[in-house]
Amino acid sequence: MESDIDLAIQFEVRNLDLFYDKFQALHHIDTDIPKNRVTALIGPSGCGKSTFIRTLNRMNDLIPSVKISGSVKFDGDDIFAKTCDAIALRKKVGMVFQKPNPFPKTVYENIVYGPRIHGEKNKRRLNEIAETSLRQAALWDEVKDRLHKPALGLSGGQQQRLCIARCLAVEPEVILMDEPTSALDPVATLKIEELISSLCERYTIVIVTHNMQQAGRISDFTSFFLNGRVIESGRTETIFSNPSDKKTEEYITGRFG
Repeated sequence: MESDIDLAIQFEVRNLDLFYDKFQALHHIDTDIPKNRVTALIGPSGCGKSTFIRTLNRMNDLIPSVKISGSVKFDGDDIFAKTCDAIALRKKVGMVFQKPNPFPKTVYENIVYGPRIHGEKNKRRLNEIAETSLRQAALWDEVKDRLHKPALGLSGGQQQRLCIARCLAVEPEVILMDEPTSALDPVATLKIEELISSLCERYTIVIVTHNMQQAGRISDFTSFFLNGRVIESGRTETIFSNPSDKKTEEYITGRFG
């Protein structure tokens, strides 16, 4: 096993505070997210996991009442600096949501929407992007004969993989996933988990999950959130087998949450 010293760090988060008006949702968050690994964010509902993940691509900027202080560095650059373009950041740091949310367009149009927005007009290139993204999302064989049919006709699990493919189409470095399997059945959940495991060779993945077994199965690193604070972060096997904080142990063993 590589040592933590050898790990490249994608995000460095230091002393991050976030307020919705007067309510403080995140308190003094200090954590690192390694590159090309899966990091799981666990903790009870309302503990700040989704707020935190949305900070990493500045989606919280879209909420007028939000105030943020502290530092989040992506590949060494401060994402809150005036020189940081939030739209360019979101191209590099994509997002997959809890419920599948395909556009009311065809399967093909869902995939090429992002590349077109970013200026790609070449039809052959768009076709290549569509096929490559769908193959990476383990969906090509299921939809190659229905590319020009409505995406909303796909099953829930297929729709979620389509949303992942849509994210991959703009060639991100990071994929943020906010409970991506909570609306899916066990079979579809397993397919998404297998997909996540294959994608981390090329991408950094941060996943919010309430499912302890899922975090244990697919993540390399885990951060435990409670009341807007990171109680403990580390390698998943250590967090689950030998947590250093009693609250972590109580949550993982199901005594609360």
